[in-house]
Amino acid sequence: MTLLLLAGTREAQQIARALADQGRDVVASLAGVTRAPVNLGVETRRGGFGGETGFLNEVARLGITAVLDATHPFAHRISNRTARICAEIGLPYCQLLRPEWDAEDGDTWTEVAREEDVAPLVADGQTVFLATGRQTLDRFANLPHARIICRQIDPPSGPFPFPNGAFLIGRPPFPVEEEVELFQSLGVDWLVVKNAGGHASKSKLIAARQLGISVAMIARPPQPDGTKVTTVEEALIWVNTL
Repeated sequence: MTLLLLAGTREAQQIARALADQGRDVVASLAGVTRAPVNLGVETRRGGFGGETGFLNEVARLGITAVLDATHPFAHRISNRTARICAEIGLPYCQLLRPEWDAEDGDTWTEVAREEDVAPLVADGQTVFLATGRQTLDRFANLPHARIICRQIDPPSGPFPFPNGAFLIGRPPFPVEEEVELFQSLGVDWLVVKNAGGHASKSKLIAARQLGISVAMIARPPQPDGTKVTTVEEALIWVNTL
């Protein structure tokens, strides 16, 4: 068996290392968004597949016999396409999908369907901290009335696209104490987050709760049909029962 692991998450890193320790034949695939990704310990390809035909060609070239999708919950286009293609050609497919976050006592969340819906929530002159990455930054162009801070892993390749904002470089994990200190120093009024779920990236939400910061929570897009697991352990069991 040769497994294609669609990676890009902390869970994917754990899966890759566990399967490498088992001596499994694994090819990991990264979208190439992060310039210096963590070494997964298995053969790794970077960059997109070039559409449906490119994906099929790569599956054939690599001799892939099963696909484990451990991408980000908001990488829905690649997940939906991959699940559909695997179903059509009879290739075993499983998606590792973390449970969503739920608001807890003390949280002040407003759920929004898309990034553009954040602007009406923000008052003039408030500071908005974007924990949504640079790929969707253009969707916040309707926030000229606020100060915008966008955190990303890699140094920017150009200036901030809006005159009212700035990049902040940081690589996770971010301890709660550091998030609290950061949000206080920046005077954050709104935290914008995608509902990615997971424990490691929840620290910003805990910090927002402690400081009474409002959170705009972007709802997840529709996910594909098919086999799903929620933990690394369940994903490894799926692989080992193929």
